Amino acid sequence: MSKNLQVTIDKDSGFCFGVVYAIDMAEEILEEEGYLYCLGDIVHNDEEVARLRAKGLRIINHDALPNLQNEKVLIRAHGEAPETYRIALENNITLIDASCPVVLKLQNRIKTSYDDSEKILIFGKHGHAEVIGLQGQTNNEALVFQDIDELDNIDLPPSFTLYSQTTKSVDKFYAIKKELIERGYEVKANDTICRQVSNRYEDLGDFAKQYDRVVFVSGKKSSNGKVLYDVCKAANPNSYFISEVEELDISLFKEGEAIGICGATSTPMWLMKEIKTTLENL
Repeated sequence: MSKNLQVTIDKDSGFCFGVVYAIDMAEEILEEEGYLYCLGDIVHNDEEVARLRAKGLRIINHDALPNLQNEKVLIRAHGEAPETYRIALENNITLIDASCPVVLKLQNRIKTSYDDSEKILIFGKHGHAEVIGLQGQTNNEALVFQDIDELDNIDLPPSFTLYSQTTKSVDKFYAIKKELIERGYEVKANDTICRQVSNRYEDLGDFAKQYDRVVFVSGKKSSNGKVLYDVCKAANPNSYFISEVEELDISLFKEGEAIGICGATSTPMWLMKEIKTTLENL
């Protein structure tokens, strides 16, 4: 018997413009040349990476870059540190630079602060591709922290400039700024968070409340996926995190329920549509 589920995809979910830009560039070159190197996963979504690998995308890590000569290499939306550009120049590598404009603007601001001898703190995820690129603007001297507790036992300078990874929560960034000022530091805060991402934090809760159940689709490596899923779960306890169709637990869905599907800025729309079709056919 059909479950007759009413399934809706969140119109604001799916790739942000930075990811769309990078994937469009990759597909154009793959069509022309049959293969293209990409430095790191083009997007934090295994399903989309697999789709592009099948078209000829070759994912390499930073250790492999110096071994390439006379090739084209895509820089993904997360951006890169200056060292990457230096290696490319030495090895006659053509960089297809798909760095997100929001990330590039942030890199430039951090570089300017560093050149002005400012002490720099970056609120961001340790080891994240974007954060590595940001740290690179400071010769890796900037202090990166994921949570304010990490700063408790660190001897900070009396004044510093505070930046944030572009996909962090605006509320958390301002709470950290306030706390640091209350601790007696002189904080010059630069809100460099991407509003296309941060607006989703606000809108997603409203979306999740409208449905009996919510299926949140994201790659497990996506840091903004984890944050957005928490937003869904807080607004609707019947929210489930999956990365692919095979992870759907169909026993959870009851006849006639309204189901919402949403995802991270790295979740492809084709994958959410696939999940919608699967649910509608139950």
